[in-house]
Amino acid sequence: MEGKENVQRTILTTVMLVTVFAVHPIASAQTAKSKMAAAAAESPRDALLRANYVVDGLIKQVAPSVVQIVVSSYGALEETPGRTGGSVGQRRAIGSGFVIDHEGYILTNAHVVNGAQRIQVVVPPRDADGSLATALSGKVNTFPAHIVGQTREIDVAVLKIDGAKAAELPLATYKKVRQGEAVFAFGSPQGLRNTVTHGLISSVARQIDPDSPLIFIQTDAPVNPGNSGGPLVNVEGEVVGMNTFIVSQSGGNEGLGFAIPCATLRTVYRQLKQFGHLRRQDIGIGIQAITPEMAAALKLSRDDGVVVSDLSPGGPAEVAGLKIGDVLISVDGQPADNLPTVSYYFLLGDFHDKAQVMVQRGTNYMTISVPVREEKRDVDQVISMADPAKNLVPSLGILGLEIDPKIASMVSGLRSPYGIIVAAKAAGSSGDVPLVAGDVIRQFNGDPITTLAKLRDALKALTPGAPVVLQIQRDTRLQFLSFTLD
Repeated sequence: MEGKENVQRTILTTVMLVTVFAVHPIASAQTAKSKMAAAAAESPRDALLRANYVVDGLIKQVAPSVVQIVVSSYGALEETPGRTGGSVGQRRAIGSGFVIDHEGYILTNAHVVNGAQRIQVVVPPRDADGSLATALSGKVNTFPAHIVGQTREIDVAVLKIDGAKAAELPLATYKKVRQGEAVFAFGSPQGLRNTVTHGLISSVARQIDPDSPLIFIQTDAPVNPGNSGGPLVNVEGEVVGMNTFIVSQSGGNEGLGFAIPCATLRTVYRQLKQFGHLRRQDIGIGIQAITPEMAAALKLSRDDGVVVSDLSPGGPAEVAGLKIGDVLISVDGQPADNLPTVSYYFLLGDFHDKAQVMVQRGTNYMTISVPVREEKRDVDQVISMADPAKNLVPSLGILGLEIDPKIASMVSGLRSPYGIIVAAKAAGSSGDVPLVAGDVIRQFNGDPITTLAKLRDALKALTPGAPVVLQIQRDTRLQFLSFTLD
């Protein structure tokens, strides 16, 4: 943030709670008059009681699916007054999440589980209803969890807990979300589990960074550190977004909360669950912002917006009939007003098989149906080579691939031409092994690891409870992962 004020963008490693009341269109003037007459006849007390009943029902519907996430990790500790130099020790962080699939899949923010050595998920009882009895009972269930996949770029992680059956929360339809709509934020602000607040959607789409295509929902519902990963739901109990950060001068809530939209969550969840990492969507198109000079020189129909500047030879857009110089009007019904917004639609939109792209070509308007493909990272084709029968490392709960000259030539950015690529987390993986798909295991307790046989032998030689330190490459960086195996 610029300016003299000490404004902070604060991630919410505790849960945000927001309440919103949806406004539905009135079918006719007669219906409006009938509702106004009924409202006038109703006493203020009755109206408040009816609102309380609605909120009570919503809490009973949503609360059993909202979880608290407790993360243990190692990192730098705060300096002690009078002492110089930093120290490293065990840290504990608390965030929020919600059940996205009744089989035990949890959505939360990636920053909540960043660097996690151990993850525990606190699941409320099925009868959690916000009443005094349930608030004082302390009856909860705690389960170990492991990371299925995460993307730090989008700040979303998918966790999995085993042995728990919890009701899942449905995702709303982003196109139907409206400014001024009432929403509720559920979570654990400052570690205070099972908290709910309410407010309005201040804006359905905000771009915090003008150079980034990421879009957030802005809300005035009170959220604070600890709300991270918690759901922002509408009055139907649908998740409109995941509470992620606040903009604040004090570090606390000032009515500027931001949530990752449900459309982004839907796409990212599907890909992280299936692949363990994010795959970008693509139609083989290059786009640029239109400037007045460009519009005048190319005789475009408008001097702002977005123009098609490139088409991948033989790509979906070219084959479908798009042409360089076409001015984008909309993508799947959403206005193509500026470059970051259109980039968001293409990369993180809620597409299925095809995108409906409306363009203006000269004076003509046309809608072209373009097949959507998912960009593949160079490591994807390597990961697809894993054989569960040959590549399983049971102690770590992973499928691993040895890096040989052929695989090394297929993957860019490797720090060394050896190691074990984590292809996937295996069923029944331990929550204490914080590996994710795409990691490269380079060392085991200081010894280089070049083959699966050497990794398995090192694991077999461990005594129960012995410490393990893996040196891994994650993305382009090296780091140590510490844990113990039972």
